[in-house]
Amino acid sequence: MAGRREGALMRENSQSVYKSRIILAIAIGVFFGCVLTFFFPNGHFLSSSFSPSLNRRLSNALSQVGSTSCESSGRINMLKTEYMVAFEKNKDLKVQVRELTEKLRLVEQEKDQVQKQVQILDVQKKAGAFGTVKGLRTNPTVVPDESVNPRLAKILEKVAVNGELIVALANSNVKEMLEVWFSNIKRVGIPNYLVVALDHEIAKLCKSKNVPFYERDPDEGIDTVARTGGNHAVSGLKFRVLREFLQLGYSVLLSDVDIVYLQNPFDHLHRDSDVESMTDGHDNRTAYGFDDVFDDPAMGWARFAHTMRMWVFNSGFFYIRPTIPSIELLDRVAGRLSREVNSWDQAVFNEELFFPSHNGYEGLHASRRTMDFYMFMNSKVLFKTVRQDARLSKLKPVIVHVNYHPDKLPRMRAVVEYYVNGNQDALKPFPVGSDW
Repeated sequence: MAGRREGALMRENSQSVYKSRIILAIAIGVFFGCVLTFFFPNGHFLSSSFSPSLNRRLSNALSQVGSTSCESSGRINMLKTEYMVAFEKNKDLKVQVRELTEKLRLVEQEKDQVQKQVQILDVQKKAGAFGTVKGLRTNPTVVPDESVNPRLAKILEKVAVNGELIVALANSNVKEMLEVWFSNIKRVGIPNYLVVALDHEIAKLCKSKNVPFYERDPDEGIDTVARTGGNHAVSGLKFRVLREFLQLGYSVLLSDVDIVYLQNPFDHLHRDSDVESMTDGHDNRTAYGFDDVFDDPAMGWARFAHTMRMWVFNSGFFYIRPTIPSIELLDRVAGRLSREVNSWDQAVFNEELFFPSHNGYEGLHASRRTMDFYMFMNSKVLFKTVRQDARLSKLKPVIVHVNYHPDKLPRMRAVVEYYVNGNQDALKPFPVGSDW
């Protein structure tokens, strides 16, 4: 009897060990099943995304389940550790893949834009019928580069409309004119304008008047000019500052502060050139060009020489598109002004725009347009011609630029009185020119 009981107990113990081994094998199988399900949700065993060494370890572990079902808990813990390491590596790889995918998308986008620009510039065409052929006038825009100035880029995203805006540079020397400037912009209802504050006082003024502004970061070498410079000094600085706006992909209507806005200028632009500028001319000939005959009697039969002339573009009010020629223009002008300290920015601006290529000099290949001088009016046109002509005085210009007269502030206020408040006598007290 005792022998039978001992045999029964031995069989029960054997069955118990056998069952525990089966349970352990099932547990290990379930564990590895979970691992495989996590890494291979699509059912592809030994995916190529796994490292080869990890694949081998998993295969070896699975092959040993049947024969070594009584794996120790230490081995299980080791496999769990390996699993966690692989899991963390997989997370890092996913992040890297996302980053590389985004970079690839941006590169493809830039490549797309470059290809379109090349197509515009490089497509060969047959010449059409007589009188139908037209050359390329509008250069393609550059690819925006927000890394140039991320802080300015965020401001422009909020301020610009259709990728364009009015920009004025100002320091405390022009504070009163600036107030007239932005007051009339607000009155007209122009939303897309920005003041580049060259000192903290102007930044405070803009903030108090709810005027969009951008206060530049300190910049050694040009900050003295920015804070204390007069009109001409600040005018020269603007070419360097404007470059960032163009690099960010925005078209800029650059404006001096001695300008009164009477209509929205963006409703009157053509946008078919790199630079679209108001003129210092005062009639059709001086504004748009004419054949000027030079007389040299000593030449006898060839005494008359024909010359082409026009009055200069005004560098205090021009629309500039974000193109390579436009940026080259800004670089050329800013570079020359930094070297030629006595040069006038408007003269340099026009020389770089109009001088042709010749020996030792390569001219700028930029397209340009002259604005309508009655719509974008300078103060010579207003005080010499328009106010004395009953028909012309009924016209309402887009802007009036008080560029010909040094008594700018009182004349700006008189322009507002005349065109906005309807005071027909507001312009009468002023002489045609200046007293000096």
